[in-house]
Amino acid sequence: MMRAMQSSRHWPRRQVLGTLAAGAGLGLVAPLGAQAAPPLTKPIPKTGEALPVVGLGSWITFNVGSDRAGREASYQVMRAFFEEGGRLVDSSPMYGSSQPVIGEALARLGHPRTLFSAEKVWTSDAARGPAQMEASRAFWGVPRFDLMQVHNLLAWEQHLPRLLEMKAAGRLRHVGISTSEGRRHAEFERILREQPIDFIQLSYNPADREAEARLLPLAAERGVAVLANRPFREGALLRALARHPLPGWAAEIGCRHWAQVSLKFIVSHPAVTCAIPATSRVEHLRQNMAAARAPMPDAALRRRIAADVAALL
Repeated sequence: MMRAMQSSRHWPRRQVLGTLAAGAGLGLVAPLGAQAAPPLTKPIPKTGEALPVVGLGSWITFNVGSDRAGREASYQVMRAFFEEGGRLVDSSPMYGSSQPVIGEALARLGHPRTLFSAEKVWTSDAARGPAQMEASRAFWGVPRFDLMQVHNLLAWEQHLPRLLEMKAAGRLRHVGISTSEGRRHAEFERILREQPIDFIQLSYNPADREAEARLLPLAAERGVAVLANRPFREGALLRALARHPLPGWAAEIGCRHWAQVSLKFIVSHPAVTCAIPATSRVEHLRQNMAAARAPMPDAALRRRIAADVAALL
């Protein structure tokens, strides 16, 4: 383990460890002298803006419709997220009622100025893209999105040029593409090589490591930020691992739960900027955010984590 780099003071499912060590060469930044350590951050390669290494996804968990108890639970999760120093919230028109649920929570929270809003355009009819994005913006109640991604590469040839034009006009801050579950990686790689994008989003966790072969190294080479979705395989990975006790090495990196192990494995990869777990429970949110704090696994321990997880599945 190496000591943390210089402080970043942009923004202040597991127990908090306030140690200030981080993996060497990972780009992680930890505040110095903090009593309750904020999450570690990594810079967006194209701009240097610091993002906490754990964000918040909304797939399934925020799709609660008009159910008041569900909306209240989502609000409490988002409130805890910002209290823990979180910034990046990710959603999509594909995610049912998640967008208005996020918007309601943001309004109740007074629209936190630290929010990094990550949305997607998701329609095969490119002509509908602008209206869909405007509807998303209205649901969130934000003046513009920090990141707009072409979801699962749907009609990307038409959407991506428009997104780049919107960015040039100041109507978006960053542009990206997304995929999940290992789909269309060859096409994803081609876009990453050829298009001037700022972010990619893909599936990555200790059991799903296909991205390590080509996409993560290429993102690092191209200076593109990486969001990691499905860190727990929508809970299936944790359910499988829960039958086994944590190995002894887990304590070395401050992990008391398998979810923390998965998150620390993900965000300690040098090319990964931020993991985006989703949850509907405040205690899990706080545990997830605790995984954004040092210490982090080094390269040798990352290899051991991958091997041990593979042996247990």
